[in-house]
Amino acid sequence: MKKGSDVDVVDIARNIPIGFVPTPTKGYRTHNIISKATLEPGTPQAPATRLPLQYSLGARVLMWNFNSTVDRMKLRKTYLPSYVFAGPKDARIAIKGMPIVCPNVMGDLIETPGTDAFDSVHTFAVVRQTLTMYQRLLSNAVPWQWNSGVNSEPLEVYPHAGLAMNACYSRSERALKFFYYEKFGEVSERIYTCRSTDIIAHETAHAILDGIKPMWLAANTLPQTSALHECFADLTAIFVSLLQMDQIDAIITQTKANLHDKTYLSDLAEESGLALGRSNGLRNADNDLTLSQAGTDVLALSQAFTGAVYDILADMFDFERKPAEKDDAAVLFDVCRYLQSVVARAFFHAPNEGATFVHVVNNMLRIVNDDEMPAQYRNFIRHRFVVREVVNSPLPMNVDAGPGIELRPHIEDERDAVQDRSGCCGTMQHIDYNGGYDAMEKEIHELKQSAGDMKRNGHDR
Repeated sequence: MKKGSDVDVVDIARNIPIGFVPTPTKGYRTHNIISKATLEPGTPQAPATRLPLQYSLGARVLMWNFNSTVDRMKLRKTYLPSYVFAGPKDARIAIKGMPIVCPNVMGDLIETPGTDAFDSVHTFAVVRQTLTMYQRLLSNAVPWQWNSGVNSEPLEVYPHAGLAMNACYSRSERALKFFYYEKFGEVSERIYTCRSTDIIAHETAHAILDGIKPMWLAANTLPQTSALHECFADLTAIFVSLLQMDQIDAIITQTKANLHDKTYLSDLAEESGLALGRSNGLRNADNDLTLSQAGTDVLALSQAFTGAVYDILADMFDFERKPAEKDDAAVLFDVCRYLQSVVARAFFHAPNEGATFVHVVNNMLRIVNDDEMPAQYRNFIRHRFVVREVVNSPLPMNVDAGPGIELRPHIEDERDAVQDRSGCCGTMQHIDYNGGYDAMEKEIHELKQSAGDMKRNGHDR
């Protein structure tokens, strides 16, 4: 309580000290103790009405709220509603290359920020949240590419994989690898890519999509097919950042409910972008790129598609806003969850080979129609992809897109187009998906053939 001139400050109306907290009388405390001793724990529930044990299990983890070194971001404690074992690991994910982290007596993983143990827990938590997000959408387990009826091996995750300014998913190693690098300046600083929620979610998305569409990563695919892989990963990073209501509330507050105002939501991998001296992240989801500007550059193509989806998110949010009736953060949460579902279903139902942007766009139109959403949703999708030169509209833009509308591509890849993956993440540049092993097998075959010819010629002499 406050003090003033040695006299307690009091509430004159009730003549009690300000800050006074009432406590039970001695008699009531005695009664309470006796009641607990005689009445608790109470009549046991019948077995049929008891809650299953797993409802009380799961792990609370301490992790970065978004990125570790961006001033505005703080720590968060979150709940993973599944078993987490020493590693950390579970049935689908196993942290590797780090000292083993064991859950505490409560089954939780609460470690000191900046330590190897914390990096392991944070990385595991983001990979798990990303995988869970898509499994909830599909109401089913999402397999890794190597999983089968007889193979249930988990994805191995290396938070400190080595020195490099990148991160990657490797199918052959069945692993996610997050590297670190030195940022030189007045004070040298080591940047760990595993401390970026964006980067972890992005690379995990590559692994998830590879389990469903394994042909999309091949080097001989169309540029747009490869770009779909990259934009799926970028969009996943956006959706994961909007899993938490406090994240959404921060975005609404920062932008005054204008998603086209600068925010970390659209600046993907902001930490690494700042380390490279850029004014924003490695990629900007709120961009104005078109397909004619992108050419066959896979990164540019992906950003054009991602930018269109980001615009659709903003359009849907503006359409659904009713500040007098519902909080803006709650509206954005609902819109984001729905658009995430539309995007995921559109990608997963696209062709297994030769998928292009128009396949996904038409899937999105069909899905929102089947879901009986407002006609404006179809208009938003059509308009944003027309502006990006992805599709042509058979109707004037001031006419509603009909329920059965099928859009044609505006710009298509040439069948023999050579794609440029140089600006992409480590996954898209990995030897697994760029013909490296095929080239090695070809060289081995030529060696065997040459050696056999030489032996036969020598024998003939």
